[in-house]
Amino acid sequence: MKQLTQQIWSRLQRLEWALADLTFALLLLTLTIGSGWLVARHDHYWDWTQSAVNSLTTQSLAILERLDGPLRVTVFSPEETPLGKAIDRLLSRYRQALPDMRISYLDPQLFPERARDAEITLVGQILLEYQGRRETLKELNERSISGAIARLTETRSPWVAVIEGHGERSIQGGSGTDLGRLGQELREQGFLARPLDLATIPEIPHNTRLVVLSDPTIALFPGEIESLMRYLDRGGNLLWLMDPGPLNGLQPLASQLGLSILPGVVVDADASMMGVETPAVAVIADYPSDSLAEGLSTPALLPGCLAFEAKAAPGWTLSTFLSTGSQSWNETGQLEGKIIRDEVVGEQAGPLAVVLGLTRNLPGSDQQQRVLVVGDGDFLSNAQIGSHGNRALGMRLFQWLSGDEPLLELPPPPKAAEALELTSAERMLIGVGSLILLPGLFVAAGFSIRWYRWRGR
Repeated sequence: MKQLTQQIWSRLQRLEWALADLTFALLLLTLTIGSGWLVARHDHYWDWTQSAVNSLTTQSLAILERLDGPLRVTVFSPEETPLGKAIDRLLSRYRQALPDMRISYLDPQLFPERARDAEITLVGQILLEYQGRRETLKELNERSISGAIARLTETRSPWVAVIEGHGERSIQGGSGTDLGRLGQELREQGFLARPLDLATIPEIPHNTRLVVLSDPTIALFPGEIESLMRYLDRGGNLLWLMDPGPLNGLQPLASQLGLSILPGVVVDADASMMGVETPAVAVIADYPSDSLAEGLSTPALLPGCLAFEAKAAPGWTLSTFLSTGSQSWNETGQLEGKIIRDEVVGEQAGPLAVVLGLTRNLPGSDQQQRVLVVGDGDFLSNAQIGSHGNRALGMRLFQWLSGDEPLLELPPPPKAAEALELTSAERMLIGVGSLILLPGLFVAAGFSIRWYRWRGR
């Protein structure tokens, strides 16, 4: 009887162990399935990188908050290719903030009609669609994607007419003196910057927010000057980028604004402190505490700049101006050898006004007309807009001309990843640790486990 009892107890123990193993397996399977279900519906991650390269910036998150409907993204690249995977990693940041964002991948070679409809010219471009509006992107980074999303949320875009046709700086040109990069900046900010030839369109459209005028190399026709004057008479805003040399037909416009241009070009001793070799550069470093200079702190460099007397025509008010420092003057002689100021020939010591902000109130209206005259157009050219504080100054000028309406806060331009530089001691420590310390630790752990098991026998 005792032997039978022991056998029954032994079988019960074995059954208990089997039940325990089965229960453990079922609980583990349930935990795995439940964890996967929760992760699929409540996705969350932590970005531990030092530069937060796997997270959206605060500017992008603020733009996404403006969406009140679904955003659709079409990637014209196969998803399984390296390019498609790279785009998916970029879009995954937006998918974290917009769970309802719909992303689809299309091979443009298999769907040529869809590619032509979306104006796709390169594999890897993406099409953004939102509430009936769409935009195709060639450049893929956070700044371009967030900027496109912000533009899609705008129902109206301010129209900027850039006068061309007589050798002016082109808003779509790619040469160093053109304004192509400025046009891209304006586009990212939601402006519609388009060239306007007054020889073919004699009247500036009434829906124009502001006009950008740079000095022509060929004299304008009288009818074109009259068109500009009529635009000012009806209250249009103007940004005039002047340069040294003849006005080529723009003298009536200068007279209407009451501009008094000082002879020569501005030279500034402060330019050498900023690594500039030529002295013919005006430096704007001391910004006034007014609406025009709000938020500006980095010095701007204006090469080959004119200076003005700080005054305006009757009916206009000189509301604000930006000037150079005390180490500047308008040099009328040759820019060779040692340059010194000569008062006798009319060279005035700084500060010199190089940006004039003129305003006037229109009769019978609360609208304020604004005009900015800058003694240099090079600082916004393709070659100079990225130098020092030139871009910030240029964007601030457009904001002031737009009635201080806030511009879009876009993510900063992408920067190249910083190289990891190790000292000789750090390289030695990594080498010794990976070749000696870690293998030695594993060998010691193995011997310790072996000795522990041998001792327990």
